[in-house]
Amino acid sequence: MQTEKSVFREYLEALLIAVVFATFARTFIVQAFKIPSGSMEQNLLIGDHILVNKFVYGPTMSPLESHLLPVRPVRRGDVVVFKFPKDPERDFIKRCVGLPGDTVEILDKRLFLNGRLVHDEGYTYHTDDRVLPRSPLASDFYNRDNFGPRMVPAGHYFCMGDNRDNSNDSRFWGEVPEANLKGRAFMIYWSFDTGEGESPDGPGLSGKLRQLGQVGLKFFARTRWARTLRIVR
Repeated sequence: MQTEKSVFREYLEALLIAVVFATFARTFIVQAFKIPSGSMEQNLLIGDHILVNKFVYGPTMSPLESHLLPVRPVRRGDVVVFKFPKDPERDFIKRCVGLPGDTVEILDKRLFLNGRLVHDEGYTYHTDDRVLPRSPLASDFYNRDNFGPRMVPAGHYFCMGDNRDNSNDSRFWGEVPEANLKGRAFMIYWSFDTGEGESPDGPGLSGKLRQLGQVGLKFFARTRWARTLRIVR
C-alpha cells in the first residue's frame, strides 16, 4: 500500500511540474498562434499554426543581461503578434514597418520610410490593381494606398499586413503600443488548409467539435506538409 501511494505521489508530482513548466513556458517563452485571416498572405496563410517567441522583446535590468540573454528590441521587418489596441482580447499579427521616431508615408501603394522608398517587393502582396487616391472624405478606406506622412510616436510601432490591399492595420487604427506586444513569430509548426469558403473556426462548443472532426478526417489530405517547420521571415 505504501509503495502504491509513493508511485501515485511521484506521478502526481511529475504531472504538477509539467503543468507548471508548460504554464511558465507559455507565459514567458513561447506560445502557439493560429493565423485566422488572409492579411499576411502570401507569407502566412489561413490555417498556419505558428510559434511566437515571447522572450525576445523581454525587459532587461542591465546592459550585461542584454548581451547574455537572447533578447533584442523590435526591428523593422519583424513579424509581431500583439493585442489589438481597439480590443485587447483579440490578438493580431502584422509586420512592423516603422519604429518610434520614423516617418511613415504611402504613395500609390509604395511604402516610404523617412523619405526613402522601401523595397519590400519580396514579401508584400497586392490583390487589387486599383490605386485609391487621396480624398477629402473622412473615410479610412482611402488610407489604404495613400497615407501620411505620419511620425510614429515614442513607445509605439507602425504595423502593416503583407497583403497590403486586404489588411486591417496601423493605416486605419493607429500604431501599436509597446505594452501590447506579445512576441515575434518565428516558425510554422503545422499548416492545415481549411478549404476555400470554409471557416477555420466555428462559434461555441459545437463549432469547435466540428472543426476537430474536420481536422481528424482530412488531416493527411489537407496538411500543407511543405510549410511544416518553415521559418517566418
